[in-house]
Amino acid sequence: MSDLEVLILKLESNPKNGESFNHHPHKTNNLAKQAEGISNETLQSESDDFVICQKPMELLGEKSEQSGISITLESTGLDDEKINYFHVQHLLYRRFAPDISSYVLSDDIKLHSLQLLPIYQTGSLTSDRKNSSQEKELLSLFCFFSLPHVGYLYMVVKSVELMSIYQYPERSQQAVLTPQFLHVITSNNLQCFTVRCSAAAAREEDPYVDSTLKACPPVSMDVCALRIQLFIGLKAICHFKNHIILLTKADPEAIPERRESPKKLLSRKGTSVKLKTPPVAEAGWNLYIVNTISPVQLYKEMVDYSNTYKTAKTQSCIHLLSEAHLLVRAALMDGSQLEPGEKAELLDAFKESCGHLGDCYSRLDTQYSHLALPYYKMSGLSMAEVLARVDWAVEDGSQKYERGLIFYINHSLYENLDEELSEELAAKVVQMFHVAEPKQLPHILCSPTMKNINPVTAMSYLRKLDTSGFSSVLVTLTKAAMALKMGDLDMHRNEMKSHSEMKLVCGFILEPRLLIQQKKGQIVPTELAVHLKETQPGLLVASVLGLQKNNKIGIEEADSFFKVLCGKDEDTIPQLLVDFWEAQLVACLPDVLLQELLFKLTSQYIWRLSKRQCPDTTPLRTSEDLINACSHYGLIYPWVNVLISSDSLADKNYTEDLFKLQSLICGPSFDIASIVPFLEPLSEDTVAGLSVQVLCRTRLKEYEQCIDTLLERCPEAIIPYANHELKEENRILWWKKLLPELCQRVKCGGEKYQLYLSSLKETLSIVAVELELRDFLNVLPEDGTAAFFLPYLLYCCRKKSLT
Repeated sequence: MSDLEVLILKLESNPKNGESFNHHPHKTNNLAKQAEGISNETLQSESDDFVICQKPMELLGEKSEQSGISITLESTGLDDEKINYFHVQHLLYRRFAPDISSYVLSDDIKLHSLQLLPIYQTGSLTSDRKNSSQEKELLSLFCFFSLPHVGYLYMVVKSVELMSIYQYPERSQQAVLTPQFLHVITSNNLQCFTVRCSAAAAREEDPYVDSTLKACPPVSMDVCALRIQLFIGLKAICHFKNHIILLTKADPEAIPERRESPKKLLSRKGTSVKLKTPPVAEAGWNLYIVNTISPVQLYKEMVDYSNTYKTAKTQSCIHLLSEAHLLVRAALMDGSQLEPGEKAELLDAFKESCGHLGDCYSRLDTQYSHLALPYYKMSGLSMAEVLARVDWAVEDGSQKYERGLIFYINHSLYENLDEELSEELAAKVVQMFHVAEPKQLPHILCSPTMKNINPVTAMSYLRKLDTSGFSSVLVTLTKAAMALKMGDLDMHRNEMKSHSEMKLVCGFILEPRLLIQQKKGQIVPTELAVHLKETQPGLLVASVLGLQKNNKIGIEEADSFFKVLCGKDEDTIPQLLVDFWEAQLVACLPDVLLQELLFKLTSQYIWRLSKRQCPDTTPLRTSEDLINACSHYGLIYPWVNVLISSDSLADKNYTEDLFKLQSLICGPSFDIASIVPFLEPLSEDTVAGLSVQVLCRTRLKEYEQCIDTLLERCPEAIIPYANHELKEENRILWWKKLLPELCQRVKCGGEKYQLYLSSLKETLSIVAVELELRDFLNVLPEDGTAAFFLPYLLYCCRKKSLT
């Protein structure tokens, strides 16, 4: 390799369980070989008047293997077997051509100051965690190298890319890279440049950088020269913590003996310049230790200088404040260099710098105005504090608000901030959006942060809106909410009557905060929601259902909303929430887990029936409404009506709960086995409990047990039950189960003798039709009275001849 080539390699262990890895020297490709041959031939025939320069080349990542440079691993103090477990990864290759435009010797044009700078994982900027050496994890790795007049900084960890190029004002001798600065020495100057290492590392460390939550100045931002200090005879430089160590030598004045022509100076074989040195004693060497200025002090100087742009926030101001921000960020990331009390001071400076950048982006109309939002968030300033920094003065009677400020306030008001603006600031925000973004005004007024807005002021701005360009129903609902806040119920009713219920639901979907708000993580119903609960509960339930259908509210959030709205604790279910669950079933929402919803409804129905507790409000839908509107509610079996008619259920609402529960059990969607363990509170001593228990057993095909129960508790329902349930493969139970049971009970007599007897006659009529004469005779009791069974036997005999 020549003095103008850079090759960066990485030695890695073989990841596959230590399997041996065959290493062969990387062979140059044909193009490289051809170029090398041409170069050798040319060098042999080189004249005194020409220098042959190779073409500049940059190869990144795997492509750097095409450099034509052969790499062979050799072990020194390492077993030959272990060397097979390592391989070389190529990261970067770059070749430069000498700059022949300057009249200097080509032999003096060399690369220098090759340096690798690692930055380790530090955790959150606001955390107090101190990483020990064992906890260090490499976050980013940077590579720097320099030509006499140009320096190059690369990032070489996950991907290899050029970050910055440094142009020096004069010829450099050596450079040293730190996380905060690049220090370069020339023959007589110490120069300092900014670097972008912290900006690149921040993006590697935090995935939320470059979002609405966090921001960082771009890596591509131009670097700056901070200062130049004069030192005579600089020879070498190194860096240790917060110190720059310089080695100087004040050479005696050198006088050239003669000048060569530029042509000769560029020749490889040209005569070198001879210098005449005066016959004086050689000067001594000097060692300087320069303490670098603290990051906080330099940051303050940069901020003070930026105040010259205070009246007009320009791009230069943003650049300067961005440099100050990166300076503080780099110091925080290099936590090992911090004194105990220095971190708190740096954190304050970091937040202050974010506030300054937020001010710039909020007042400067650029394509990056949206960055005001993340920088203000990182600053820790409240919205009231940000608004206090705004210049509200109006000179010519017309106020202009820049996009960055509008963007910040708009997004902040959409978030659930636990902050309430004063009436004065809220009025200024409304006036701002009336001028800059009138379409957002209804949304702004619905924010919990704007709670203290004077409703009269808000109503005056709402009336000025031209509703032709956007949703008039949203403006109407906002007016209705403000009228309610003013206590003007007539105005509220007039606004609510100006649109159909369907359009009002659409309006609530456009702005859910008209009904539901959050404060400190808790759901809080609005004043409008409380009013609708009393006056239009159907509209309220339909609106919340619309919000859920459009993914504006979750299932658990909706349940909590109704509980809080009705003043119930977590264990008590208000009727309005039951109405909402029933509406979900009717709407057949795909997001709702059907069985879970059915379970919640049946559990509530069962609990009310077991406690004989009526709903706290009148249900919005009857069982008949639900059966007609929802396929999950089935028609109640006819025999159930016979069963419950034997008992008078005085309370209509109690009856409705029973009918709804029976309808769900009769429906096609319900998983009966899941509800059986929860039927215990419903005692079979009541007709309600009996009907539900028999229904569930019937759905589980436990027909024989149901027959026994009905014969014992409600004989009048046995024939309707058998007609409805004992069909097809179950018809055999007519003569295998029902007929013997009825014969036995008729024989025993008792209070229900007549009921059993009439049921036996109907059963015999059915069996005589179904069976042949011989089979019919076999199922009749041996000790039965012949006269009683004779009519059925005769019918069974004539049945065949009739057919």
